[in-house]
Amino acid sequence: MTDRYFAPQGGLPPQTALHTGRATFNESYALIPKGCFSDIVTSLLPHWHATKAWIIARPMSGFSETFSQYVMEVAAGGGSKTPDLDPHAQSVLFVTQGALHLTIDGKPHDLVSGGYAYIPAGTDWTVATSQTATEPARFHWIRKRYVKVEGIATPEAFVTSDQDIAPTAMPDTEGRWATTRFVDPQDMRHDMHVNIVTFQPGGLIPFEETHVMEHGLYVLEGKAVYRLNRDWVEVEAGDFMWLRAYCPQACYAGGAQPFRYLLYKDVNRHADLGGVLR
Repeated sequence: MTDRYFAPQGGLPPQTALHTGRATFNESYALIPKGCFSDIVTSLLPHWHATKAWIIARPMSGFSETFSQYVMEVAAGGGSKTPDLDPHAQSVLFVTQGALHLTIDGKPHDLVSGGYAYIPAGTDWTVATSQTATEPARFHWIRKRYVKVEGIATPEAFVTSDQDIAPTAMPDTEGRWATTRFVDPQDMRHDMHVNIVTFQPGGLIPFEETHVMEHGLYVLEGKAVYRLNRDWVEVEAGDFMWLRAYCPQACYAGGAQPFRYLLYKDVNRHADLGGVLR
């Protein structure tokens, strides 16, 4: 499964490369194409070793405000014993290449390509790669501050994989549009979902979705044409789309292989009214 999911390899384009690209940032969405994932736009994180991160989404006033998303690359012998300094942050990890050793409250888990972990806020966890690893571990790390609700329990940690969960077909789509759901949509303990959406070639979203949920969409496989607000944009494996609430969106899949993306959305909570009651 090593080569199934696209993962950035870093580096830097040659001096002979054309400057023109597809990167876009406007009032409704951002598109970060795979060609933007060079080494010069990576970040280093506190208490992480032999690690670099592409921070592709972060809360921004007036845009998307609920989550951050990192593409992580951890070299042999790297990792962290204190990966997140925010006690209110919950996390999802999704491995795209290599192998990652994860502990959650002292319990060990070994994740390979397709591996998925949910880590609740306030959990003690660590990540590491083998000293003898022949390739870095590459994975997505999605973070969101957990919104507690009185009378509803907080969710527990779990580890699974893309390969272990059968996709659920969307109604009336003849199986051309399906979602791999890692959390039961009826489980009100969860205030975010990170799923994998799959379109078979020719499959489509047949209307412009316009809704309160913010999205991060990282294309794992295939290609498509995506409707983002007023624009049609071509996307392919390795591209990232970042959508604010109510950005109209639709797509149709092209090419010879399925179009798949990792999808973040905020769910199951009232809209935050902000401000201070007097």
